Amino acid sequence: QLQASGGGLVQAGGSLRLSCAASGRTFSSSAMGWFRQAPGKEREFAAGISWSSSTYYSDSVKGRFTISRDNAKNTVYLQMNSLKPEDTAVYYCATGRGRALATMTYEYDYWGQGTLVTVSS
Repeated sequence: QLQASGGGLVQAGGSLRLSCAASGRTFSSSAMGWFRQAPGKEREFAAGISWSSSTYYSDSVKGRFTISRDNAKNTVYLQMNSLKPEDTAVYYCATGRGRALATMTYEYDYWGQGTLVTVSS
């Protein structure tokens, strides 16, 4: 089970830190990812981290978002800086089917419930 938290309302230029806590199993040997879904749009990849902490970002968030993991706490984080109104979406964390970085939704099997991020202009 994955529990995402940390979403909220923030002004453009502000920051938020999302957390995703895993329970019921250990995810240290799995890749993890953050996806987001804006109203009326498909779910899209935002950031991913491999089991060895290699990271990858979509072009839209690169340089502003940072994904990290704490295997001791079974938790993955997404630090979001310089937020823009177009970052407004429900953010989902997910566990990869394997260890390597993955960017497609079908490469992930367990999904959190999502946390809403709203960026006002």
